[in-house]
Amino acid sequence: MRAIVISKNGEPDVLQIRELPDPVPGDGDLLIRVRAFGVNHAETHMRKGEWAEAAQVSGIECVGTIAHDPSGGLAEGTTVAAIMGGMGRTRNGSYAEYVAAPITNVAKLDTTLSWPDLAAIPESYATAWSTLHGNLALQPEHTLLVRGATSALGQAAVNIAHALGATVVATTRRRERAELLRSLGADHVVIEDGSIADNVRELVPGGVDRVLDLVGNSVLRDSLRATRPDGRVCQAGFLGGLGPVDQFLPIADMPSGVQFSFFGSFEVGTEHFPIAAIPPPGHRLEGRGRRVQRQASARVSLRGDRRGAPGDGEQ
Repeated sequence: MRAIVISKNGEPDVLQIRELPDPVPGDGDLLIRVRAFGVNHAETHMRKGEWAEAAQVSGIECVGTIAHDPSGGLAEGTTVAAIMGGMGRTRNGSYAEYVAAPITNVAKLDTTLSWPDLAAIPESYATAWSTLHGNLALQPEHTLLVRGATSALGQAAVNIAHALGATVVATTRRRERAELLRSLGADHVVIEDGSIADNVRELVPGGVDRVLDLVGNSVLRDSLRATRPDGRVCQAGFLGGLGPVDQFLPIADMPSGVQFSFFGSFEVGTEHFPIAAIPPPGHRLEGRGRRVQRQASARVSLRGDRRGAPGDGEQ
């Protein structure tokens, strides 16, 4: 099979197309013919050697069809999505024509979307859904701040939160991206400069109910300051870099009553975060009663339809 291989750590030009043996599914695995895959920010860190675990073939998600199910549960040709399960980290991932993925991390799909459009959905929407409905327990009456909202995960979160009925405040570093965020459901757009708590509190006196922080440690203190007492902050990204929070002291930096948590998308598909708990594309949410849209994202089809490249993400 053809695969995109990390030849050495570095920039996107270190990715090379090579011929590799087809993967052999082990016990509890499915062999998937990859038709398209999303490109994720975490994969740039794997490519650069900044991640603790990285396989030769990157790619933490894909959509495609079943090539072989050793258990006989899914017929050849069944449309599926695969997310995480060690792909791209502890086993070769989806930047290839075939991938072996754990059955716990594969979902059967019934869709009319094209392969590239479908590839924009799985990881971003699964992670967004898990953070909003799990860590943040978002409700229609809440105001949600999404930092790093023009990333694929951020766009998914804005879209889901709007469909639920929540009021959404979204951030972007690029003023020209504001209209995109409004089209996805953002009620307010704030230009991100790393210190926006005061601006957010002008929009929402007393602070927001919930914060989904995808920028990461570089703005953690500011995200906490933007949150009301009894509010929640969930960190689920690191667009601002992997560096630690310098001299973080809970007694000085944590507002009383604010809950802080983390969600790692690598948990999707595990016992505590099963894929079956995440609604399929087109699911209608209560609240505004709107269907979750699909958002544009970087994606690559191995059948020749290229719409993006395995480069770096944005905020």
